[in-house]
Amino acid sequence: MELISKLDREYLENKYHRTDEEYNPFNRMAYHGYEYDPQTGLTDEEIDHGLAVLEQELQGLSHPIIKAKMVEYVLDNTRIDVNEHDYFVGIYTWCRPISKHCINKWHQEVCSQFPEATQRLHDSFEAGADYGGLDFEHTIPDWDALMKLGFPGILQRIRAQYRQIRSEGRLTEKQENFYRGVEITYEAVLRFLDRLYSYAMTKDFQKAPKIASCLKSLRDGAPQTTYEAMQLIYLYFMISESIDHYQVRSLGYGLDGTLYPFFQRDIENHVATKDEIANLLSYFLMQWAAIDNYWGQPMYLAGMHADGTTRVNEMSYLILDVYSQLGIYNPKIQIKVNGSTPRAFLDKALKMVRESNSSIVFCNDDVITSALMARGATYEEAVDSAISGCYEYRMKGRTYCIGGLYISMLKPISLVFDNGLDAATGYQIGPKTGDVTKFQTFREFYQAYLTQLRYLVEHDICALDQYQTKVADVNPSLLYSATIADCVKTLTDAADCAIDNDTVVLPSGIGTTTDALMAVYELVFASKVTTLSELKAALSANWTGFEMLRAKALRCKHKYGNHDPMADGYARALAKFVTCDLLAGRRNSHGGHYTVDMHSARAFIIHGKKTMATPDGRKAGDETSKNASPTPGMDKSGITALIHSATSLDPQLSMEGFCLDAMLHPSSVQGDEGLQALRSIVMTYMEKGGASIHFNIFHPNVLRDAQKHPEQYRNLQVRVCGWNILWNNMCKEEQDAYILRAENIQ
Repeated sequence: MELISKLDREYLENKYHRTDEEYNPFNRMAYHGYEYDPQTGLTDEEIDHGLAVLEQELQGLSHPIIKAKMVEYVLDNTRIDVNEHDYFVGIYTWCRPISKHCINKWHQEVCSQFPEATQRLHDSFEAGADYGGLDFEHTIPDWDALMKLGFPGILQRIRAQYRQIRSEGRLTEKQENFYRGVEITYEAVLRFLDRLYSYAMTKDFQKAPKIASCLKSLRDGAPQTTYEAMQLIYLYFMISESIDHYQVRSLGYGLDGTLYPFFQRDIENHVATKDEIANLLSYFLMQWAAIDNYWGQPMYLAGMHADGTTRVNEMSYLILDVYSQLGIYNPKIQIKVNGSTPRAFLDKALKMVRESNSSIVFCNDDVITSALMARGATYEEAVDSAISGCYEYRMKGRTYCIGGLYISMLKPISLVFDNGLDAATGYQIGPKTGDVTKFQTFREFYQAYLTQLRYLVEHDICALDQYQTKVADVNPSLLYSATIADCVKTLTDAADCAIDNDTVVLPSGIGTTTDALMAVYELVFASKVTTLSELKAALSANWTGFEMLRAKALRCKHKYGNHDPMADGYARALAKFVTCDLLAGRRNSHGGHYTVDMHSARAFIIHGKKTMATPDGRKAGDETSKNASPTPGMDKSGITALIHSATSLDPQLSMEGFCLDAMLHPSSVQGDEGLQALRSIVMTYMEKGGASIHFNIFHPNVLRDAQKHPEQYRNLQVRVCGWNILWNNMCKEEQDAYILRAENIQ
């Protein structure tokens, strides 16, 4: 059957922004697609004006109540849509309109309370040493509670607990304010559902009765069908991410796991056929393809039960089938792989990757389980875990990320050469470790590097910790917290509740950093082809006039990613220095864990642009290595060597996430033998303790031609750290890095 009509798909692709207009995916919420009925609500400008008036009226009230009242105003007044081309409703004002009237303002107030911390983080960011702050972008609600209770049941549950605590005489003012904020928010959600239902009842197109019935069911109780479950996921996502300012980083607890009970019930009760569910699923997945978040919207599949049996089910296969037929790359897919994963399911996903659907990442269930158990989860909790964002590990209903800090592993190299000073900004962001030209041994250089790195991490974490004491004041998590059992039990915001409030440290550029250290060792101390004085001059000149020396740096034999014992040894040491020496056992200001995620996001670009030339031959401003991967073009010994290098870092020590970006030549994965080889790569990586792995499979000639003739490659996509992007949306420098790596793979 046809999953979705051409006309409906065209309409959906223009639901959130116009495809014929210039569009910035980093600012996706600032756009509208097709227009909504003006009789259904206010424009964005009118909403903003109403919020400004409300802001003045609410002065003096607690932050939870102020925020709840603003969310309420948006839900009561935004324009809505129930459309003949879609099974999922439309929310017109989805640009986080409340943020400038409360959350952003409260964040600035917190910054002003901690001027030294604010200055420290500002200077570090400007110097390209790190960046980060409070994190409102990685939440996963308790999807089980939402599916069991629905929006009305969530409200009824917390009302019952409120009455119990109040009757016992132990209700505090803070609990009262939190509860009132939740109540206002969920009452507004239910009114919003009623408004959508009433509007749907005015429509007479073919889809209208089904949509209206779904909305009425969700207004009155928990979802009963697959369609209602998908509509609930979508509604929670849109309200949380686009109005409440909390990004939702997983669609269900495994989309296949969350939807499967509804799927079974629909089939058994003849509510819907498999083809009809596939049709509805296509409209559901197209929402995120149309929204087009630059970072991608994650959803995970598969996994394992505590008894060792697979969680792969009929819904798992159906999701891959629909996704593949749609030809989309957003939402992105994480697949939890373990010994019980059916080969047929794994091969289906690998075939999709081989066919250029690179938006799939394979995650090692065993590593996830052991990492979460090390953070206090039971085996049952750890096996039944969630994946958030790109590939971060979460206990269901027990983990709430409050902050994050992307650390440049490479920047301390520059700080060693300039005695802790960032030459570009003039900021003294590191300690004075001495005149590098006076160092007599590589040990002195290496120790100075570690000193700079330690100072950077410790000082910026201390600064971030001050902000984190105020996270619940900056952005009360009302919609989210009401789904979490412990928050309901104590009437406490998730940021202040006794759950695992973790802070993530993300080391970036470990591959390039290793190469830089190895270049200093080889060029200055082993072969003695240069001195630290000459090398410093070459770096200051961005290698201009030192081209021969740069060529030698680029050809140094000790490069990470090639199973080189020395390079891998230093890379492993750096990873353990961060995970074990600097952060092991460290608690954040909320009593939660500091965890490590070997993930770069766009730090490899952001840090690279602000970092001077480095000893490995890299020029000033060039990107650094991604995730646990090598410097582009430096892994020349094949995929097996790359896997040996990456797994030597002991991925299990990165208890939040760890990913390897692999580049393969198309000829290596063709046919049955190629599929077997690709499967073998994944399983070998995981058997050696690797955590997550994803692939780009390209011939360099294709990428070069795509760069010359972009109009012929409008749909060409590549994997970037933890999401996919169209080739034509990348700048030339980023494209060149992919071409360089493709040219050097074996």
